[in-house]
Amino acid sequence: MKLIVGLGNPGNEYAKTRHNIGFDVLDILSKKYGLEFLNNKKFNAMEAISYIKGEKVIFVKPLSYMNLSGDVVSKYVSFYNISSDDILVIHDDLDMELGKIRILFDSSSGGHNGIKDITLKLGTQKYTRLKIGISNNKNIDTKDYVLGKLSEEEKRILDNSYEKVYNIAEDFILLDLITLKQKYNSLNN
Repeated sequence: MKLIVGLGNPGNEYAKTRHNIGFDVLDILSKKYGLEFLNNKKFNAMEAISYIKGEKVIFVKPLSYMNLSGDVVSKYVSFYNISSDDILVIHDDLDMELGKIRILFDSSSGGHNGIKDITLKLGTQKYTRLKIGISNNKNIDTKDYVLGKLSEEEKRILDNSYEKVYNIAEDFILLDLITLKQKYNSLNN
């Protein structure tokens, strides 16, 4: 069983913002796999469950705010007895160029508060992360920047990256971590 979590903030005011890239990716994957996200009040999340290549996969969009994502993730891990090795968290990264992707395992939060909370609540940082670069505009307050809407040009750049994300999600299910990282981190994306 695999748990794929897209980080974002609930509510229409946060839709299509830089900080909601994790939600956007899960929406794209839902179209590919024909998933329907349903509200799971028990876990405070939108979830979709599917079997992909014979593996049960739970896709999750936490409905807590980003900085409290760990509560939702830890509930899934506890209920389904999911190993931290079987978790993929998809999130934005300010320190990476727009559209760049990177897969990490057993890595610090890099200042991302959603990741900090997940690590705290799981009691480990030994889970896989897919970071998607959103760049950083030092002329705008960080909070305003990450919660700002994506421009049309930014959307086009990210759409190109999302093509790779299709494959990464599926390969996360099929490949070991070393192979996954070698395959995608070495790409000049």
